[in-house]
Amino acid sequence: MPILQPYINQQFNGAIWRLEIDELSDTIFIEVRNEAEKQVSFASLDLIDGKLNFKGLTTPERWLTGIEAAYDGVLLLHNYQSASGPAHKGLMAVDAITGETLWSNYNCAFDHLTTSGPVLYETNFHPKKLFLADIKTGATARIYEPFIYPELKNNITAPEIINADILPANLYPLPPFGNSVHYLQYNNFRIVSLHTLQAGQLKQYLFVMDGVNKIYEDLLNADIQKLQPEAFILHKNRLVYIKNKCGLMVLGL
Repeated sequence: MPILQPYINQQFNGAIWRLEIDELSDTIFIEVRNEAEKQVSFASLDLIDGKLNFKGLTTPERWLTGIEAAYDGVLLLHNYQSASGPAHKGLMAVDAITGETLWSNYNCAFDHLTTSGPVLYETNFHPKKLFLADIKTGATARIYEPFIYPELKNNITAPEIINADILPANLYPLPPFGNSVHYLQYNNFRIVSLHTLQAGQLKQYLFVMDGVNKIYEDLLNADIQKLQPEAFILHKNRLVYIKNKCGLMVLGL
């Protein structure tokens, strides 16, 4: 039986803070935060063939910026109003392939994505009025009408947190620590992330099982102090996970 191997194994100079997948172009975007240097950067990879489009992309704002959304080959970034609050301020659109800035607007903020593009509003006007924007140019000529422009659905599936006793014991190559595991079934594959205690050290593992046969294993975090959040997602037939906070791994199932 062939052993699975990741077709994306990309390391970053900082902690992966956020992942965003563009449903139309099958591009994954990564927000990387280097706490020591107070520098945020962005990367783009093609989920179909694993090609790296760009990496280490920075903006004039070193720290108070982040990923907002992605649509049709364009990444939307936002700034923060202040270092002490979560409120967003302004938008910048970046080409998914080149990293080139397509447009920016410091008077608008993002509301949500529709099947026809992003919905924005001007932060200086109250009450809030929503407009459908052209993702390539930033133009907001059309008033948003929810019955005409439905929200865009994604193809991301997150694992369930389940009681470890529910599944057969031989599904776990290592004994789970605690009473819960992250679990997802896709076709014949069973994907399990669990914590285990080894020589007094708490570790987090990922396993892909075909029935009860282990066909993939990876150590996600070693010598951690507490239980970690969900370790992976499934996008269409691609298993996406973060390793050691700084590594992006993708497997085709």
